[in-house]
Amino acid sequence: MSNALAVTDASFKQDVLDSPIPVLVDFWAPWCGPCRMVAPVVDEIAQQYIGQLKVVKLNTDENPAIAGQYGIRSIPTLMIFKGGQKVDMVVGAVPKHTLASTLEKYIDPPKSSQ
Repeated sequence: MSNALAVTDASFKQDVLDSPIPVLVDFWAPWCGPCRMVAPVVDEIAQQYIGQLKVVKLNTDENPAIAGQYGIRSIPTLMIFKGGQKVDMVVGAVPKHTLASTLEKYIDPPKSSQ
C-alpha cells in the first residue's frame, strides 16, 4: 500500500500548492519502467517523513494539464514544492539517499518533545 496520495489536475492546487508543509510530487505513468523502480523509494520517503513532508503522485497520462504546466518532459520527475512554489526537482530514478539529501534542504526538523 502506497503512503502517497494520488492527485489530479483538479486537486493539485488544494493538495500541493495550498499545503502547509513541503510536498514531493512524483510525476509518473503506468507504462514507465523507471517510475516503477522509483515507486518503492518514494513510498519509503513518505513513511520516513510523516508529518514533515506530504508525498503525492500524479499520473501524467491522466492529468496532462499539470504535467504540461510544469514542463514535465521525462518521467519519473520528482518535484518539491514549498509554500505553493516549485523549489527543486529530481529527474529520473534516483537512489533514496540522493532524494533524501535533496529533500532535507526544504524540510523543517521534527519538533522536540521537550
